[in-house]
Amino acid sequence: MSIENTKSAIQKWHHMLESRDMSILDELLADDVVFRSPVAYNAYPGKQVVTFILTNVIQIFENFTYHREFYTEDGQSVVLEFSANVGEKKLKGIDMIQFNEQGQIIDFEVMIRPKSGLEALAAQMGQRMAAFLPK
Repeated sequence: MSIENTKSAIQKWHHMLESRDMSILDELLADDVVFRSPVAYNAYPGKQVVTFILTNVIQIFENFTYHREFYTEDGQSVVLEFSANVGEKKLKGIDMIQFNEQGQIIDFEVMIRPKSGLEALAAQMGQRMAAFLPK
């Protein structure tokens, strides 16, 4: 995969977040995508659950802003640095995104600091995940 394909996919990603048109995830996510949460040890596999997670996180985050992008030499991965608020709590984090040959996301890992911001996000996402995941 070329860096141009990755940059094109990242442009779609930014457009999706600006427009709040989360239906763009359907073309951006590979069917076998895996999401690695900053609060859960086990990864979440599959397009349906990853779509749910990303759609809900963007509703929880306030003042969400990307600051910098870092691309790997092979052009298949990008790291996006961001900041956001969850209620009164401020947080900073990175999205580490890996793409397949078709320019679809196959691995999405998030790291967030400080602990207080992560805990605020975890509390809100935990409620939403409990309603979504089968018992």
